[in-house]
Amino acid sequence: MADTRITDSHCHLDFPDFDGRQAEIVARAGEAGVHRMVTICTRLRSEPAVRAIAEAHAPVFYAAGTHPMSAAEEPMASVADLVALARHPKFVGIGETGLDYHYTADSAAVQKRSLEIHIEAAQETGLPLIIHARDADDDVAAILTEGYRRQPYSCVMHCFSSGAELARIALDLGFYLSMSGIAAFPRSENLREIFAAAPLDRVLVETDSPYLAPPPHRGKRNEPAYTAHTARVGAEVFGLSYADFAAATEANFERLFAKAAAWSEAA
Repeated sequence: MADTRITDSHCHLDFPDFDGRQAEIVARAGEAGVHRMVTICTRLRSEPAVRAIAEAHAPVFYAAGTHPMSAAEEPMASVADLVALARHPKFVGIGETGLDYHYTADSAAVQKRSLEIHIEAAQETGLPLIIHARDADDDVAAILTEGYRRQPYSCVMHCFSSGAELARIALDLGFYLSMSGIAAFPRSENLREIFAAAPLDRVLVETDSPYLAPPPHRGKRNEPAYTAHTARVGAEVFGLSYADFAAATEANFERLFAKAAAWSEAA
């Protein structure tokens, strides 16, 4: 399986779980066939540290934004801030951003404004928007759709675990759904059905590590190498061999994250 290459499209290598161990984590990912990963900055004040990880490790790219659960605690990003960060050659996406009403519904208004700013930055840079959505499907769908009608942009619904209606709306807009370890949990039959109904050319895989480790590592710290376990489940969902599913998700990643694909080719 390690001979087949896949990409972890969303992880958090700057989180304390990985302190001082990034080189080991990246090496172990490579041994599992995970030849590339995108590490996500969730607070812009952490961007220098996240950028440094991407600069230090050839397989690592990065994105930055303000996570919706932090939107009320952090200074409001500006479009200019995000556009300036996007000039870095390994900066490949805007976010993660979005809406989360599970624990932080009281900051909904601030989250919405932050999301709108990130959409504008994605439109201006041409980089894909990276969306976190939890318990906010209707508002996420409305804001993403309204922004797309103003000016089209590309987008991935990261760690997708929302309902079928949000999946339909996102896919209708040309967006992508990313499969995390949640899709591999035994009780996630409904989520696997949503992915099975999606076009194969709109599916990515990720870990969201250090969270949401798939079986057989569930309940433990997740890491990019474990993308392979989720991809194996994805292959079953689509009735494909692991190699064919991996090839499809690689093509999808390179289509959406074209800047990462171009950097890899240049390197």
